[in-house]
Amino acid sequence: MSISGILNTATSGMLAQQTRLSNVASNIANADTPGYQRLNTNLSASGSGVAATTTRSTDAPATQDTSNVDPLREITDMIGAENGFAANAKVFETGADMWDMLMSVKRD
Repeated sequence: MSISGILNTATSGMLAQQTRLSNVASNIANADTPGYQRLNTNLSASGSGVAATTTRSTDAPATQDTSNVDPLREITDMIGAENGFAANAKVFETGADMWDMLMSVKRD
């Protein structure tokens, strides 16, 4: 994989985690909305990294007066998104450092 491929893959991972966190925020904001259906983030491998898609939960709320959002699950997903973003940011940083080293070798 090329250095630009590394950077692109890490970027797609960060964008996927951004989508995941956005869905968590929406779920938490709507937790008390009657009939609200939780947003799920589905991650899948793609040619250039990872693809994130959003779907509505098929789990029905207990009643129409409640939602199917579990705050503990949302906090767990939020922590996972934060850790995933941080890991991809570190990969991006390492790829950028490699690029800088390559450019300094070319100048010498």
